[in-house]
Amino acid sequence: MQNENGENVDLYIPRKCSWTNRLIRAKDHGSVQINVANVDPVTGLYTGESTAFALAGYIRDKSEGDMAFTALVEANDKKMLASQE
Repeated sequence: MQNENGENVDLYIPRKCSWTNRLIRAKDHGSVQINVANVDPVTGLYTGESTAFALAGYIRDKSEGDMAFTALVEANDKKMLASQE
């Protein structure tokens, strides 16, 4: 919810799983959020920015967290390379 100035005033804003688009509830203690550094494809140096990926405990419980995280990072790399061209 936003006030008249456009500022968020909610006490809790739920995250969504990057792989399944499920809402991650406050009591989901198995969920993780991993920030992956953005790297310049030409120089290979860190650009100072990062991309956040959230994985729900449901995915990690099914032992699919590694596969999901790898696929998300590869898709992000392709998107970053396409935007560079």
